[in-house]
Order: sequence, then structure tokens, then C-alpha cells
Amino acid sequence: MNRLQIDLPGLSLKNPIMPASGCFGFGREYSRFYDLSKLGAIMIKATTEMPRFGNATPRVAETPAGMLNAIGLQNPGLQKVVEEELPFLQQYDVPIIANVAGSTIEDYVEVAKEISKVSNVHALELNISCPNVKEGGIAFGTQPEVAYAVTKAVKDVSEVPVYVKLSPNVTNIVEIAQAIERAGADGLTMINTLLGMRLDLKTAQPILANGTGGLSGPAIKPVAIRMVYEVSQNVNIPIIGMGGVQSAEDVLEFFYAGASAVAVGTANFVDPYICPTLIDDLPPLLDKLGIEHISECIGRSWKK
Repeated sequence: MNRLQIDLPGLSLKNPIMPASGCFGFGREYSRFYDLSKLGAIMIKATTEMPRFGNATPRVAETPAGMLNAIGLQNPGLQKVVEEELPFLQQYDVPIIANVAGSTIEDYVEVAKEISKVSNVHALELNISCPNVKEGGIAFGTQPEVAYAVTKAVKDVSEVPVYVKLSPNVTNIVEIAQAIERAGADGLTMINTLLGMRLDLKTAQPILANGTGGLSGPAIKPVAIRMVYEVSQNVNIPIIGMGGVQSAEDVLEFFYAGASAVAVGTANFVDPYICPTLIDDLPPLLDKLGIEHISECIGRSWKK
């Protein structure tokens, strides 16, 4: 028995560990370190219809417990991703979750329609929560009616299940999640980064050229756990949790909160082997806690 096997809409995961979008590119660099087939899935970098060069530099700043970034959805565009990046990943036995971004609903629809046809794309992750772009991104993820509209439009054209990535930069994340569920989403991924800022001591100006950036890493884990805990009790679709995951214990904590799989982001920059390490560390942790299968842990904190 594979104690780590998890089945989600469109995704048969040999284990629940996957790199988060934006922190793994399209896998080429990490493929030099280990066999990507070991991963449960790969969430590739956000793809827009046309190439994006992202925000001006500097775009990254360290913090005591994480990092700020304002990359701005840099990517080579839909055509290159379909013709070069996704074919490269065909050599690995791992499902791909394609992150889709745009500035208008029409942009999302166009990318979703084309990228969902690629054979190794098993699901989409709709990015309506990027805090680092002036148009699109988070503008779609902070109002329930807009989140509903873009989710519904993408569901109507996608050939694979659609997961929607939630922003923590909202007053009521449950309200947003329920609107997305009503629109037909197959699952949720959460959370994206928290909006933050750092200032230079000599100039008194923001360190990031964009001014603000998205905070990720261990500092945001308690926020992510709280939000997964709240949302999972109020929707009937699965959640892929993320936010500061660094250890097998962190993975289990997300499962207890209500997640059914876990994505790893910032930790990949600290340790490129973090994902395979977590996969290897989970079985002994389950043994230690007397847990037969990891699916037993989903929502354990609130299930009676």
C-alpha cells in the first residue's frame, strides 16, 4: 500500500508534495538535482497569453523569516510554454498543474483553453491572487462576484479540472472561496503571499522597485494554517495548502487543518532537495504518530 497516495479531481498523486508555482520555474533547473518523477505533481510558473518581462529590479528582499518578492509574473508566454516547456516535462512521470494568469477575463480564457489541451497538463491553477501586478491578478481575487465570473468563464473552456489560488489579502476568505465553489471550481490552492514592504535604512525608500511585494516563507505559515482551517470547514472541494512549509511536520499540520495535498514554495530556494526530502520524511513521521495513511489526517483538527 502506498501510504502517501492521494486522489484529487484530475490528479492521481503518488504523494501529496509538489513545488508551488513561481518557485520552481518550469522544472529545468531542479531536474539537475533529482528525478522530477519523484514529485506528486508540479505547479509550473504562471503563464500569460503574451510574454511578460516582469517588474523592474530589485524584485526580491530577504526578511528574518522568509522573503518578499515582486517578480510580476515574468514568463515566456503561452506559445513558448506549450511548444517548449511542457514538452520538456513529458519525460517525467508527474502530472502538471498549469498556473494561468491574465489581465482580463478574456486573457484567462484564452490561456486556459489552449494550455488545458496539452496532454501532461492534468489540472489548471487559476491565479487570481498575485499581489505584484497592476492589472489582473489580485484584482480578480478580492471580490466574490469577480472571482465567480473568472472561475466560471475558465471552467466553461477548460478540458481539465480547475483549481483556484486564493489571496490572503482579503477581509473574508471564506466568502471568496464559496463564490469560487459556486462557479464550479474543482479545488482550491491557498494561500498566495501576504502583501508586505521593506525600507532601505540609508535612503528611507522601499527596497523593492515595485514598492510592495509578496511575503512568503515560514513567517506566513500560521496565517495559512488558520485560513485553510476556516475555508476547509465551509466548502466541499479539496484544498492544496501552502505557505511556509519546511518539514514533514509542517505538511501534517496543513493536513490537520483541512488540506489534501501541500505545495512547497520559498523553501526550494533554501534547499533545492526540500521536496524529495519531505516525501522521504513523511512515512517515518506517520509511523511515529501511529497513522496508517496520510488521508486519515485531512481535517483531523475539526472533524468529529
